[in-house]
Amino acid sequence: SPHAASSRLKVSGMCFLLQMLIIILFAVFVRYSPNGSPGLCSPRLNCSSRRNPGPGSSYLRSWNVHLQILMGFGFLMVFLGRYRIESAATCLLVTAFAIQWALLIQGFFYSFQNGKIYMETQSMVSAVFCAGAVLVSTGAVLGWGNPLQLLLMSLLEVPLFSANEYVLLHLIGVSDGGGSLTVHTFGAYFGLALSWILRQYHVGKREQQQDTGHSPDVLAAVGTVCLWIFWPSFVSAAMVPASVEPWTELNMYVAMAASTLATFVMAPLLHKDGTPCMCQVQDATVAGAVMMGMAGEMLLAPFGALVAGFLAGLIPPLSSRFFAPTLLHKLSIQDARSVHGVHGVPGILGTLLGVLLAVLATADAYGDRLQLAFPHVADGSRTATYQALCQLCALPVTLLFAVLGGSVTGEL
Repeated sequence: SPHAASSRLKVSGMCFLLQMLIIILFAVFVRYSPNGSPGLCSPRLNCSSRRNPGPGSSYLRSWNVHLQILMGFGFLMVFLGRYRIESAATCLLVTAFAIQWALLIQGFFYSFQNGKIYMETQSMVSAVFCAGAVLVSTGAVLGWGNPLQLLLMSLLEVPLFSANEYVLLHLIGVSDGGGSLTVHTFGAYFGLALSWILRQYHVGKREQQQDTGHSPDVLAAVGTVCLWIFWPSFVSAAMVPASVEPWTELNMYVAMAASTLATFVMAPLLHKDGTPCMCQVQDATVAGAVMMGMAGEMLLAPFGALVAGFLAGLIPPLSSRFFAPTLLHKLSIQDARSVHGVHGVPGILGTLLGVLLAVLATADAYGDRLQLAFPHVADGSRTATYQALCQLCALPVTLLFAVLGGSVTGEL
């Protein structure tokens, strides 16, 4: 139809203009970082670990991060029964643009020296974390927002994500290596606020696109396996040196195992068939990992990771059954991919878990690892109680950035 042809041309034109803009900006500002060059590093990244990396360790971790985003997160978006391939393609489009844009924006925050941005492997890891937040937001509006709108969303969300991350991790000094707060909570509520605004302009026009039938799907199965394989290293790539035992990976695997089991506990209680589909198992896997994002490198005993993961796995089915209809009918928020239950609530609970563990942090309990989990406590500039207060205050700051940012983006 003429309208469809016009929409495709708009997307084509927008892609061309954005890519040309980024090429020009890269030509002017971006250079490869010389070995050992000093500079401001994102507190999310363990800068000391990259000064003496093992052979190929940075590349391997970066590779795991990309597989996690492209296959794990990407296949989270194949839930629209009539638009599965289109959804995956749209997510790839958003990811490709968000990574390029994040390299620039985060470069201005963290590695801008003498008029240039110095890029290295860890810069890409940080940019992929940003793209992960954009994909979370995409899940809330997929089926409502067209590719052009999602590109514009990415254009505005990446700077807001970077500003929120800079405020939290650099100015406030929050420890959130796995992104419970900065990635998942921000992405979820940015997307939900955007969905609410978009729905005001599309009431009655696109109800038929809310096609979220939970049938077994090979793409969801592949995505779930990728989440299991790559998410733990995806998180540990940000903050754990290759020479240190990765508590994050251990806690993450344990939490995902418990959250997956929780799905099979809830399915017979909430559904007549009693057997979870792969999309539900996928949701539980994500929720367990999100719950452990902030607390991964903190001193959480294995049984604590099991408890946290199991509780996180209960949230997506309960949210989908009871809370999502309330969001839709009472608040007019259509949450296409249940990001509230899969990313938002587990992200908030993961933040509160991090606050609790920060209060309990002591040098005797952590030893040398206190520098990884709470560097400000380790160097004596903060008490554990003050660090916990900072972790807690970061939650309303993130919600403010996310909700206001999503609302303004929707209005634009």
